[in-house]
Amino acid sequence: MRYFILLAFLLVSCKTFSQETQLKKEKWHWNNESKQDTVAGYAQVLKVDNVLYISGAVTNDITPEGITSVYNALKASLSSYGATFENVVKENLYTTDIEEMKKFNYVRKKFYKNDFPAATWVQIQRLYMPKAKLEVELIAHLPK
Repeated sequence: MRYFILLAFLLVSCKTFSQETQLKKEKWHWNNESKQDTVAGYAQVLKVDNVLYISGAVTNDITPEGITSVYNALKASLSSYGATFENVVKENLYTTDIEEMKKFNYVRKKFYKNDFPAATWVQIQRLYMPKAKLEVELIAHLPK
């Protein structure tokens, strides 16, 4: 009988613990009713607690206009949860031509208004979209 009571207690404890540890996720995806892209398999923004994980925004040309379009798309992603570039704590930038991106870094820096996040820049051979030359993803924290 003691073993039965102990087993019942353990089962209830495990079920309660698993319910408490499940992540509550909220998604946003470009006015998409399902809030995710089911073809490629991603959401543009995923919110867990007070953290936003923002999927990459891309451009086919590393020019001031192309870079501005990327950061405007990221701005829209941030604003979907009331955030701005001031909330960004991490930026990952992937490009097929890092030297070209370095020439136009001033465009990117304007969006941060001299309050830069931790950042990683990586030159790669290609991105998911074959013609894309730049992709930037962000992590942002919302106030609690």
